[in-house]
Amino acid sequence: MSEVYAARRTRLRERCNAGGSAAALVSRPANVRYLAGAAPRGAVLLLGTTEDLLLCAEPPDDRPTAGRPDESLRLRVLPGPGADPAVAAGGAAEAQGADSLAVEEHHLTVARHRAIGSAAPRLRLAGLGQAVEQLRVVKDEEEISCLRIGAEIADQALGELLESILVGRTERHLALELERRLVDHGADGPAFPTSVGTGPHAGRPGHRPTDRRVEEGDFLSVCLGATYRGYRCEIGRTFVIGTSPADWQIELYDLVFAAQRAGREALAPGVAHRDVDRAARQVLDSAGYGENLPARTGHGVGLQIDEDPQLTPATMGKLDACVPVTVEPGVHLPGRGGVRIDDTLVVRPEADGGPELLTITTKELLAL
Repeated sequence: MSEVYAARRTRLRERCNAGGSAAALVSRPANVRYLAGAAPRGAVLLLGTTEDLLLCAEPPDDRPTAGRPDESLRLRVLPGPGADPAVAAGGAAEAQGADSLAVEEHHLTVARHRAIGSAAPRLRLAGLGQAVEQLRVVKDEEEISCLRIGAEIADQALGELLESILVGRTERHLALELERRLVDHGADGPAFPTSVGTGPHAGRPGHRPTDRRVEEGDFLSVCLGATYRGYRCEIGRTFVIGTSPADWQIELYDLVFAAQRAGREALAPGVAHRDVDRAARQVLDSAGYGENLPARTGHGVGLQIDEDPQLTPATMGKLDACVPVTVEPGVHLPGRGGVRIDDTLVVRPEADGGPELLTITTKELLAL
């Protein structure tokens, strides 16, 4: 993987040089891991004029889930407590003869920015912007493989839960069990706090599990994700508790399923982000549910669970191949519950079979 990280750093360096900066300081943890293979707590990466440095306040964690720093990078562990790797990186850039340093202003605090300027007064500090995040949007096949394994783990955990007795158990207990199963199957941990909603809570975006117990006739919605080697994916499904769903539950489920299918089928290289959102949103809007829909239909995933691109009505830009995204429309009816269906997919051209579905748990309306 060393050559992969080196190539990523080369692409970033080219962007920095084109913008007039001789060196760059990367401090956002996900960006550090993307470029260096690991992001020890508080670590920063300096793309210098003579050499690149990974500066840490403490030695890297040797656990496999933490990643392994690129062996071609020189690692510098700062002596003494309280030392700031970002400030040390500024000094190192100045010592290498750089006259300018691009920094991640959206991540650094004002105090750290000032401290870097004080420690390296001859450096001109410039903004790096979202350069690393933009590089991260399109994934290589190794990254997609990690997402694929994470999706398999999430599918396994969810499938096992569906085979157990659910009536009488609380949302909180089910969420904790799902997160335990993720780790049991090899995940680094959950990709985000697991959401389990029953009855009137079902289908509510970002619902935090409560002590409400599962009852016969409830909708049960679950949204979970696995982290594998730092990469995060998600899946969301809705089920009915009992032998037969009510007519309104079938109607609502079929509607959300149609919207989700429309969003999935819209995924292709060159398609505008907002057109994917529109494809799913129009199905729900035409049925009279347009006012209370979530602000977006989906988003990118990777080293963070919420990355670009954003699939919203106003987002500019077009999809590229090898971009993993979620498609997750839903409808929540206050006091009654609702439906959410969420998949992680990878954008692929039609010649390669179209969008690759990573989360494969059935989307049939199951009565559990």
